[in-house]
Amino acid sequence: MNGLYTGICAMYTNYDGVRCAIIIGIVQFTNNKSMRQGNACPCWRQNNSLQEGEPMTDLTTLSLTAVLKKLNNGDITSVDITQAYLDVIAAHNDTINSYITVTGEDALAEAKAADDARANGETKPLLGVPLAIKDVISTDGVQTTCGSKILEGYKPIFDATAVEKLKGAGMVMLGKLNCDEFAMGSTNETSAYGICRNPWDTDRVPGGSSGGSAAAVAGNMCAGSLGTDTGGSVRLPGSFCNVTALKPSYGRVSRYGLIAYGSSLDSIGPIGRSVEDVAHMLQAIAGHDPLDSTSMPEPVPDYPETIKGDVKGLRVGIPSEYFGEGMNPEVEEVVRAAIAKFEQLGAEIVEISLPNSKYSLAAYYLIATSEASSNLARFDGIRFGPKVDRGDVMETYKATRAQFGAEVKRRIMLGTYALSAGYFDAYYGKAQGVRTIIKREFEEAYKSVDVIMTAVSPNVAFKLGDVSDDPLEMYLADLLTVSANLAGTPALSVPAGFSSEGLPIGLQIMGPQFAEETILRAGYAYQQATDWHTRAVAYAS
Repeated sequence: MNGLYTGICAMYTNYDGVRCAIIIGIVQFTNNKSMRQGNACPCWRQNNSLQEGEPMTDLTTLSLTAVLKKLNNGDITSVDITQAYLDVIAAHNDTINSYITVTGEDALAEAKAADDARANGETKPLLGVPLAIKDVISTDGVQTTCGSKILEGYKPIFDATAVEKLKGAGMVMLGKLNCDEFAMGSTNETSAYGICRNPWDTDRVPGGSSGGSAAAVAGNMCAGSLGTDTGGSVRLPGSFCNVTALKPSYGRVSRYGLIAYGSSLDSIGPIGRSVEDVAHMLQAIAGHDPLDSTSMPEPVPDYPETIKGDVKGLRVGIPSEYFGEGMNPEVEEVVRAAIAKFEQLGAEIVEISLPNSKYSLAAYYLIATSEASSNLARFDGIRFGPKVDRGDVMETYKATRAQFGAEVKRRIMLGTYALSAGYFDAYYGKAQGVRTIIKREFEEAYKSVDVIMTAVSPNVAFKLGDVSDDPLEMYLADLLTVSANLAGTPALSVPAGFSSEGLPIGLQIMGPQFAEETILRAGYAYQQATDWHTRAVAYAS
């Protein structure tokens, strides 16, 4: 057995009341757990997206692309659609908990300004389109918590470059979205502001760490959103919530203003109902930024136009290591059916091997936690967030940092251990070496194929609480996604079908660095031939 069944070997210890796993090696195992069972929430029903001319009361089920078209045609106003989203948020955010902060008054003011600008002949790519932002991305004057009590009340004095670009493109910002604390988690259960629920089944997780970003789109609470992806954190929620989510190439979108988890792995990525939605948002946020030294001066294609080709002759690589025993049979069936659809559309299916992918997960968690240990050292209550004053510098420092949640403490401990004297070369240094090998392996694979396709996750959405008490089980949720972050390449999650329990399943499309238009074109062609992405949840009347 290989690939899919390779995991982390760890020993457990306790620190400050937190159960910690110290990574000590790599193991291979078999996971034959059947799909977790559960009944869909009776508050929700499946419903197709609206077509042209349907009632304005259902505006919130429209795709971003459809909203933009209606705005440009004068069929609706930005105030109309903004108020419609705010109504859904007011009625149902208490259940789903997608939003940590709602900026309703500001949003309506921005919508009115957008309508006035349009009436005066002004045009912008996203003028008047209501979007929402993951709460690890800085927003000027708006609380940015990272899902943590240690940043409660913190209001940045600047916008992240991605937010600044969206504002320049004309967006209306509805608020800040729930996430795992400091983006550390795969279920959105580690947020200090409460768990976020999956709109398809409120007894299940939406995925993480960008769970609020995906649930807000799926739950009709915004036209699109920004999330972040360090090891799969937009793609996993995209798969679990039946929305389209893109992790761009490292360096394609500026990280300036993103509160870092793993600096060499983090990417800001858009989430929407369709590939075309994602293309519109990527067009707005992509490009070089002198404020981010890792931002690359690569030309930015016209994504909404360049994606509209066919896939005839596209070489699709299928890595054997990403399929097999241990994957939910229904997930494999859906993903292989999606691959077969590409073959019907004229793509060439090529079996490939990525043998070193089996080391991806262990290498990723060593690198990510090490970088987190360094990045989170700055949060001490003196420069950012609330301070717990104990009258003594060291006691104040310790009491303030005790506000971190259990998962964040666990990852700080893992990273500190990996970086400590005597262990740096054995763990962190070796993990970076493995990363280079994996990156070169993908580069070699892309010489013979144009894209690589896999499942996003070996399983469907977990039930709430299923993995929150077992960190290793949660880490394994990233098994199929972390390689793209290690390699710095783009990866797209598109809706591909449903399990027998009515739970969404996503297809992952990966490509070479800065080949976003290739994977978006593949995803667009697939969505033109299928209707999975049009299937939306709606509140029962």
